[in-house]
Amino acid sequence: MHFELQPTLTGKLIELRPLKPEHFDALFAAASDPLIWEQHPEPDRYTRPIFQRYFDGGLQSGGAFVVVDRETGRIIGSSRYHDLKPEESQVEIGFTFLERKYWGGDYNGEMKRLMLDHAFKFVKRVVFVVGESNLRSRKAMEKIGGKLFDTVERPGSKGTIMRNVIFAIER
Repeated sequence: MHFELQPTLTGKLIELRPLKPEHFDALFAAASDPLIWEQHPEPDRYTRPIFQRYFDGGLQSGGAFVVVDRETGRIIGSSRYHDLKPEESQVEIGFTFLERKYWGGDYNGEMKRLMLDHAFKFVKRVVFVVGESNLRSRKAMEKIGGKLFDTVERPGSKGTIMRNVIFAIER
């Protein structure tokens, strides 16, 4: 069965829609708060040139979404499916952010539930790669049932090697 990487997924609070070029301005506005990125391996992603690279990567990935607040119709963040490994029955969910107003509540949980429910139609394991020092994201992973699975080192945006932890949720 073919994994559809960019369906429209609708919940009670949010809707995930395929990322399109015309979403840039609204998504950049949502991402322009430096505090969103302070624990992130790329802490300057709130700047236009760095965000442009993130956005272009999302378009090229074929698996990126904008997160829309259903009540207001505003774009409030993004996430994507990444690194699909059919032979391992695994996909990564990552590159996720939400405006701070939507942190710590039901929005991230609903987004992840929608993405997990869809992914589990096609794969047995979903992984999340989190910067080792990103405590906020690590707590969010534990909150949705992620189990520490592995560690990995990946090149960061400035060429330095970044240590990450991998959380997994299995079907």
